[in-house]
Amino acid sequence: MGEPEVPGPLVGPGEIMTLLGVGRSRFRQITVQPHFPRPFQTLQAGSVWLRSAVEAYIRDYRQPRPADEEDQG
Repeated sequence: MGEPEVPGPLVGPGEIMTLLGVGRSRFRQITVQPHFPRPFQTLQAGSVWLRSAVEAYIRDYRQPRPADEEDQG
């Protein structure tokens, strides 16, 4: 009782770093930016975010990553 209902899949720091293509220190820098979504919930083991909110942030605020040279050939 009293727990928020989860409106969709959740992701933790590891999944977010993969989605962003960044390491731990850059991840920390990004999460304090004003446009990055607030965690859905902070647990004893750490914070979790709504995957849809993180994907919206990536779509709206991240520059597309350049294609690998192998992909261009």
